[in-house]
Amino acid sequence: MELKEILGKCDHTLLAQTAAWEEIRALCDDGVKYGCASVCIPASYVKQAAEYLDGKLAVCTVIGFPNGYDTTAAKCFMASDAVDNGADEVDMVINLGWVKDKRWDDLLEEIKAVKDACKGKLLKVIIETCFLTDAEKIKMCEIVTASGADYIKTSTGFGGGGATREDVALFAKHVGPDVKIKAAGGIADLKDAEDFVNLGASRLGTSRVVKAVKAMEG
Repeated sequence: MELKEILGKCDHTLLAQTAAWEEIRALCDDGVKYGCASVCIPASYVKQAAEYLDGKLAVCTVIGFPNGYDTTAAKCFMASDAVDNGADEVDMVINLGWVKDKRWDDLLEEIKAVKDACKGKLLKVIIETCFLTDAEKIKMCEIVTASGADYIKTSTGFGGGGATREDVALFAKHVGPDVKIKAAGGIADLKDAEDFVNLGASRLGTSRVVKAVKAMEG
């Protein structure tokens, strides 16, 4: 697989609690230079980054992150606010307690509400696979498919486990034809990235792929 193709699927990510503007700006510069799909950054930097990038690269942010237990109203406000500030893509975390309670209708309605709040921008739904059983993952594939969201995403990277090849293959088997897959968390190198793409991922949430390419250049 061409390196350019892998980079073009990367959401170049920096979500550390201490991320400062200088680091975000460098992330944006690298995202543009290496032809990434987007930069994925904290919501508080979306407006600044969108103005800095001026359309050169999509800006992605996260809401209900990383725990997912904000109210639906709060998540909708966060999504709407992010889009108003210039976000092109929104990655939301589901309410994992509702999964454990089998509140399937509530999960579906929340995702649909957040999708509406995104005002036509891309919505990716993080189901945090490290906390779910395979049966719960399959159920969430069905719910995300029914919701009209654009992507199902494996992980926040903050939950103690990231993307696995098994989970991406499971998603590919159970999501509908209009739902794409984002693998995130623990994508260590180019081999990992290529494996996830081959298994069906259209996006990769990672900072390490660009770092690996820069190391090869160095």
